Amino acid sequence: MKIVIVGGVAGGASAACRLRRLDEFAEIVIFERSGYVSYANCGLPYYIGDIIPNEQNLTLQTPFTLFKRFNICVKVSHEVVDIDPIKKEVKVVNLLNNEEFIESYDKLILSPGAKPILPYFYIENKKVCSLRTVEDTLKIKNLINELKPQSACIIGAGYVGIEMAENLHNLGIKTSIIQLDSQVLNQFDFDMVSFIHQEILSKDINLMLKSKVISLEEVDNKIVVTLENNNTFATDLVIVSVGVIPENLLAKKASIDLDEKGCIVVNNNMQTSNPDIYAVGDVVSKLNIITNEFVPSFLAGAANKQGRIAANNICGIIDEYQGTLSTSILKVFDLSCASFGLNEKMCKEKGLNYEKIIISPMSHASYYPGGKVLTIKLLYNKDDLSIIGSQIVGYDGVDKRIDVLATASFLKSKVIMLKDLDLAYAPPYSSAKDPVNFLGFIAENIENNLVKQFYYEDLNKLSKDNNIILLDTRTSFEYQRGSAAGFIHIPLDELRSRLDELEKNKKIYVMCQSGLRSYLACRILNQYGFECYNFAGGYRLYSAIYNSEKLVKEAYDCGKDFKKI
Repeated sequence: MKIVIVGGVAGGASAACRLRRLDEFAEIVIFERSGYVSYANCGLPYYIGDIIPNEQNLTLQTPFTLFKRFNICVKVSHEVVDIDPIKKEVKVVNLLNNEEFIESYDKLILSPGAKPILPYFYIENKKVCSLRTVEDTLKIKNLINELKPQSACIIGAGYVGIEMAENLHNLGIKTSIIQLDSQVLNQFDFDMVSFIHQEILSKDINLMLKSKVISLEEVDNKIVVTLENNNTFATDLVIVSVGVIPENLLAKKASIDLDEKGCIVVNNNMQTSNPDIYAVGDVVSKLNIITNEFVPSFLAGAANKQGRIAANNICGIIDEYQGTLSTSILKVFDLSCASFGLNEKMCKEKGLNYEKIIISPMSHASYYPGGKVLTIKLLYNKDDLSIIGSQIVGYDGVDKRIDVLATASFLKSKVIMLKDLDLAYAPPYSSAKDPVNFLGFIAENIENNLVKQFYYEDLNKLSKDNNIILLDTRTSFEYQRGSAAGFIHIPLDELRSRLDELEKNKKIYVMCQSGLRSYLACRILNQYGFECYNFAGGYRLYSAIYNSEKLVKEAYDCGKDFKKI
């Protein structure tokens, strides 16, 4: 059997190696358009920032090592330009000499990946770059070494844009981020991304939200960026990172079915509409486990799994892709930011009956030195108590908690079952009641009507209601350092002795720093006959959202004269 694979990196290289492990005698050929067959996509920004010091560290396998160990024929700088599914042949161009030739196959695996979106304002200029391949990385790195830029502008604030901003900043380059939306990292909700905004701004990054780029132009050896409000500024280097689209041209030529977003449609075995052609990685649509819909997902983990599954099925081992939760994590300077499943915006769009829990626990036992605060947001479906998404932002322990929650969701655990999980505990790593357990405790309390919640978005309406009381139960020191408008102050430890200051005919909305003391206050008040609600996330979350809203308003002000870089 002869298998031809179009594209290497995560999906293609994974498929090739699995094929060889299953079939020693198959003929396996990989055609890779770039000069690198297997490399660490996610490490590219960190090479630019000198975190990864050697170019060789980006390369996971080479044509030589794949041939030596796996007897796989790898031809880099070779682009497959056409497919004849009837003859079962592909047309290949050697990009080094432009020679064309035909290669036959018994089975074909498409793993061409995705390509950067180049928006209307993009210009061909050596100081305007995108980042997708090792070649792109080397170009940017060489440009930095050659020009020694003092300033750079990132257009787009997804994963790559944020990582590039951090790495350019770490090189001492004054960096700006321009984002069309009102926040960075759209897989996060605005409340959670508020902490990310704070982290970015704390590093003296010029963050321009709700800002639309109209044009780029080279003037006097600089790139002039013009925004929709006619503000302009000059910068030495521009990185355009506004997203990617599936590389589907070959699939179109082979009349393979695509979905409305241009992704290749595959079944659970990774077969396309042509049973002899498989597809894996960024080019295919993936089953969202939560919604049962097929969606684009550009993550290396899925590509690796799909490559293995395609190889298994080609070799007669029935294997099915189980779908994706889009679990991901990102380093934003000192912060770790992780998510999986649906965010709140998606829940609203789909009309789900959902509940959200927001907590701010310590990453490990509070009495052990070095603990840092985490902010965890969990979403669950109130109809069946299934876990449908989570977002976590913090400095330590983020990866552990997101993986536990994603695993619980994947295995169809009910949210209340989180309270019973038997998780590892020692003071340097966690608490006897892990933050994941606390999410289960809170869900149990909500479902048993032991606590009712309110949120930041409710405050504007509540502040105009004369029939309610807004109550802050933090210490006097905390309250004096800052408080939400309209909240009266009674510290939790004084609450029982000051109940006569509260009117029983009014509902009470309670806030503290993280949400724990306000919950305790609510339990006291409930049992004394008050109707009360606990503020999810506490004043810490309130302050972050409030400051982020101010940032967006300032950035959207058309009269604002953005500081020249």
